[in-house]
Amino acid sequence: MERLKGENVTVRVWGKFLQKLWPILIFLLLMVSCARPPEPPPVVPAPVIEEPGIVKEPVVEEEVPTLQPVTWQDVAGWQEDDPGLALGAFLSSCSALRWRAEWQSPCQQAADMERATGDEVRQFFERNFVPHQVRQSDGSAEGLMTGYYVPDLKGSRYASSEYPYPLYRRPDDLLTIDLSDVYPDLGDYRLRGRLDGHRVIPYWDRGGIDSYDRPLAGQELFWVADPVELFFLHIQGSGRILLDNGESVMVNYADQNGHPYRSIGSYLLDRGVMERHEMSMQNIRKWARNNSQEVTALLNQNPSYVFFRELDSAVNSPPGALGVPLTPGRSLAVDRRYIPLGAPVFVETSWPNSDQPLRRLMMAQDTGGAIKGRIRGDFFWGMGDAAGEKAGRMKQAAKFWVLLPKTNEEQE
Repeated sequence: MERLKGENVTVRVWGKFLQKLWPILIFLLLMVSCARPPEPPPVVPAPVIEEPGIVKEPVVEEEVPTLQPVTWQDVAGWQEDDPGLALGAFLSSCSALRWRAEWQSPCQQAADMERATGDEVRQFFERNFVPHQVRQSDGSAEGLMTGYYVPDLKGSRYASSEYPYPLYRRPDDLLTIDLSDVYPDLGDYRLRGRLDGHRVIPYWDRGGIDSYDRPLAGQELFWVADPVELFFLHIQGSGRILLDNGESVMVNYADQNGHPYRSIGSYLLDRGVMERHEMSMQNIRKWARNNSQEVTALLNQNPSYVFFRELDSAVNSPPGALGVPLTPGRSLAVDRRYIPLGAPVFVETSWPNSDQPLRRLMMAQDTGGAIKGRIRGDFFWGMGDAAGEKAGRMKQAAKFWVLLPKTNEEQE
């Protein structure tokens, strides 16, 4: 009885509990019926597995070697020039190269050819050298030839109202930093700067050097009359100063401020001052004379600045980067990263501002701040106004063949 009694009590309790719970259950069922059904999971496409060999490797074009050996028949115009006219320039190169093993035999032979005919000199080069055509990195064979010369500037050793523009020697505070011992890949580059406390900072650019502050005061070599002619002396790298006392002094490149060369001609073209076919040193001079108030701003477009040294009075022709005197019409400035200094170079180009072929044997004896690239040359025309007339108008297409001494295997 006790158990039945307890069960009846339990039933009554559950009945009361379910009566209270029903409204809640009905409410929950209504809420579920109104809710949105769950969205199906997104379909993820199966990964595409490519079979081996389907994926193509990126094409990397190999750079064409700069110097490619060819036959003498491949040298355009080789039979047209008289290489005997270049023998003197070659002997000048030999004064710097004769200590190198590969140059000793050719230089010794050339020293005994003072009275040789043009054909004999041609045979000498063919017997001792292998021509190598210079190629661009894309394989093309054409580049650019410009010209340079030794200008004459009127000047004095003393500043005056007639000669107010300074030509500076190498400054005492100019630092040259050679990184080749630490970074061999940078062996062709030199950093230049100056000390500011314990820091090395860039050297003054052209605008800073020629400013009213005159940071290089007291380091003048000469004073000249014309700022534009002085600027072109920086471009040429050598010149003659015609002094007010009747003397003539040769000056030559000593160093540079470390800033990159920038063309003022390109600046004038960008401004629309003249057309590309009108661009020449002569026309830049003319524009400067007619726009004197803008000359300083024009020249400061090129931050590079060259410092000079005075040469001995016996020097008749300035030395190039090889350290030997330049020969008018036979000395060539090149980019030494691609063409070895001292080497003979046969050039195919044209006369200034014309299509008339100019093919001759020259010697790589100089470099220049604007002479950058595999097939990039600067033709040395000589000294004075006549040479300047040709140099200032030269901007011609060119091809180069570098002559390198035969190896022992090639001699056999």
